[in-house]
Amino acid sequence: MKSRIEKIKKKKGSALAYGLVIMMAVSIILVSILQFVSSQVRLSIFTAEKEQTFQLAEAGVYFYRWYLAHETETLNSRQLNEFWASGNALGVGEVYEKDFPEGNPIGKYQIEVEAPEANSTIVTVKSTGWTYKNPNSKRTVQVRFRKPSWSEYAVVADADIRFGEGTVINGKIHSNGGIRFDGITYNIITSLKDTYDDLDHGGADEFGVHTHKTTIDPLPPASIPTRNDVFVAGRQFPVPEVSFTGFSEDNEFLKEEAQSGSGIYFDDTGEGRKITLKTDGTFDVCTVNSFNTSTYAISSYRRNTGGGTCSSCSGNCLKNYPIPNDGIIFVEDNVWIGGSVNDRKVTVVASDNDIVNPASYGKNIYIGQNNLLYSNYDGSDIIGLVAQRNISVIFNSLSDLTIDGALLAQNGRVGRDYYSGNYKNSITVNGSIATKLRYGFAYTDGTGYHDRILNFDNNLLYYPPPYFPTGDAYAIDLWEEL
Repeated sequence: MKSRIEKIKKKKGSALAYGLVIMMAVSIILVSILQFVSSQVRLSIFTAEKEQTFQLAEAGVYFYRWYLAHETETLNSRQLNEFWASGNALGVGEVYEKDFPEGNPIGKYQIEVEAPEANSTIVTVKSTGWTYKNPNSKRTVQVRFRKPSWSEYAVVADADIRFGEGTVINGKIHSNGGIRFDGITYNIITSLKDTYDDLDHGGADEFGVHTHKTTIDPLPPASIPTRNDVFVAGRQFPVPEVSFTGFSEDNEFLKEEAQSGSGIYFDDTGEGRKITLKTDGTFDVCTVNSFNTSTYAISSYRRNTGGGTCSSCSGNCLKNYPIPNDGIIFVEDNVWIGGSVNDRKVTVVASDNDIVNPASYGKNIYIGQNNLLYSNYDGSDIIGLVAQRNISVIFNSLSDLTIDGALLAQNGRVGRDYYSGNYKNSITVNGSIATKLRYGFAYTDGTGYHDRILNFDNNLLYYPPPYFPTGDAYAIDLWEEL
């Protein structure tokens, strides 16, 4: 009997132990579940706050974009320089803070701005956001704003334009007119026009961007063929206009800048100036006394003192000046230019601002007697040419010609006149071309340059020539979270 009672007691003790073990296991599981749920709730709250903090930082970026649009869109080059130089721009020199949103704020953003260097299009904005609920948790976004420049296209034109066979272009192309392209282009090509009358080809209207290479594109409203043999990156039309309005409105400002220490000014003595850029950081200049108005060849130069002329740009007809780095060489007359630069950024302007009709009588830039070259292709060498009327390759140009730089013909065209029976090998432009009228270095009968190679210089995106005209609005060019 006693043995039986002891056995029963042992069984009850075992059951109790098992029960305790099960209760402990269940408790551990329940505690773990509760801890997991609690951690997930905390993580969710933390993630939501992090997202709010990030949105506050982004709100600062978009506020600054709005601010720049309202403060700078209507400014010319002079006014824009004054805006940044004044030190009054928000976030420049002193951190700018603002509650967000207005009325019932949940937090704040803080903006620090790195103003652009002289004649740069780049503004760096750093925006840091935090919530009032958790002010120690911050997130920072940094963006680079860039104002588009006229030097961002391999070619941009304000007229119907034709690129013949033998043309190779690496860079964007746009025209506010129609485009006939029979060469090969490795970047996007766009036109303002949906259709237009190609005057080089009779018949009905053709697509805004079309080709006659090998086979002629079908006429609208047919489907647009891909034509990868011509338009490697494709074509788009119609697209918004690239406005040429007010193209030359900054010329008076450029002249004043050259006269007031940001460059060198030359008056309208004689027929213009011949400028030879040199890698030692200087340039030679001679006053042109006379030139052939058909071939643009210089006949004689004026002496610097007294009367008389020289047959070459040398001796008593020559002067030497330092190249104004990040500055302007402004000539109130025609310019003949060639040579090379080394670690210099300069814009050369040919303009007579008193001329009433610059489209017919404006001043020109003549190139081609010698190459125009950089020593470095990393952005440290930049040349801009701004002609009030035409930028013309002369009759007696090099058979193989290279031009490094951004070329801008404000009221005329970048190109070469028709010289019957005058054949050249190749012309290479490493930079960009902006032309009011139809561009061209060759003609349908083979006259001119057989090969035309236009290579866009990517450095011009961030280092346009000094004082080169830019677009209206700043756009976000680079975005990163720090």
